[in-house]
Amino acid sequence: METELVERLRGVYRDLHAHPELSFQERRTAGVAATWLQELGYEVIESVGTTGVAGVLHNGAGPTVLLRADMDALPVEEATGLPYASEVDGVMHACGHDMHVTCLLGAAAVLADSRGEWSGTVTVVLQPAEELAQGAAAMVADRLFERIPRPDVVLGQHVAPIPAGVIGLRPGPAFAATDSLRVTLHGAGGHGSRPETTVDPVVMAAATVLRLQGIVAREVSGNDTAVVTVGALNAGTKNNIIPDDAELLLSVRTFDPAVRTRVLAAIERIVRAEAQASGAPEEPRIEATESAPAVINDPAAVERTRGALARVVGAERVIDPGPVTGSEDVGVLAAAAGAPLVFWLLGGADPAAFVGASSPQELARVVAGLPSNHSPRYAPVEEPTIGVGVAALSAAARQWLA
Repeated sequence: METELVERLRGVYRDLHAHPELSFQERRTAGVAATWLQELGYEVIESVGTTGVAGVLHNGAGPTVLLRADMDALPVEEATGLPYASEVDGVMHACGHDMHVTCLLGAAAVLADSRGEWSGTVTVVLQPAEELAQGAAAMVADRLFERIPRPDVVLGQHVAPIPAGVIGLRPGPAFAATDSLRVTLHGAGGHGSRPETTVDPVVMAAATVLRLQGIVAREVSGNDTAVVTVGALNAGTKNNIIPDDAELLLSVRTFDPAVRTRVLAAIERIVRAEAQASGAPEEPRIEATESAPAVINDPAAVERTRGALARVVGAERVIDPGPVTGSEDVGVLAAAAGAPLVFWLLGGADPAAFVGASSPQELARVVAGLPSNHSPRYAPVEEPTIGVGVAALSAAARQWLA
């Protein structure tokens, strides 16, 4: 890759990292992407699904390839200490979507500059609101595939704390389905000195949280995978006031639809039972707030793409990472287009951290000790992550183009 492009991309990455935007608010990021694509000669469509951007580059007869990146950041206060750390209080690119955008723009440039070597159509999609599991659906609902050509394949990647220069590629179920729930437990508040006159929703919530942890341990087979996390418990304002209500925010990850059904039913059963056991004056409210299906990589498309990725990093560095319990809504785009999906992990951790780690167990131990996505200390190394990410996307696209 040309040194000039790499340096430009490093500047883009640092700029995006310093100016993160929350879901459906990615207007500045979208503007950066749209300007870049327009300068490369792409036909650009803006404001798709609120803030999404699509770019189309026609180059003769042949297949259509869709490359996708997400743009949104998270409500996290950055603690990396980087010189280009977030300038927005309480908002950070803690999941690496700034890296995704940077690599996609780089791949768009590489493909535009090599039009004499391929034919077909390249479409790039910069998607909002992946963190809400709503952005892909919003773009589809806003007639994305009536405004751009339907692709023959959907390609994408997600940066992860595995060594930079390594790619994680897995056929079949690759990322878990996600369901987010808001549970409101109703009590009867009063003075903290007279709890006998109240129905304490804090105690009700605490009991519920503990009981929910038994679902995976005791109701899901050891041969299946599920995660139930209570990410927030909100109740009360003062130490001597028992509040009326308590709120739980839950995140559920599954791969098998039958397991998903079982877990969600268990959550509802436990929540309602704990409320009844506490003498709650009214039924709890259980709301589904976010949902996205599991990411299922098409096996044949994975094998067709594997060789291109191997040529970028070497066959021994294209590994099977196993099922990832993180979630993604990229599969919504592929399903809506009726196209196979190939979605891989892009290594973003400093390779120096893995020196001497030769076995899978040692590699896993190192990864476990590194800041992960969504951590306030998470930051992929710029190189070779950017270079590999650009090369992986452009090589994978070329594998499918004529």
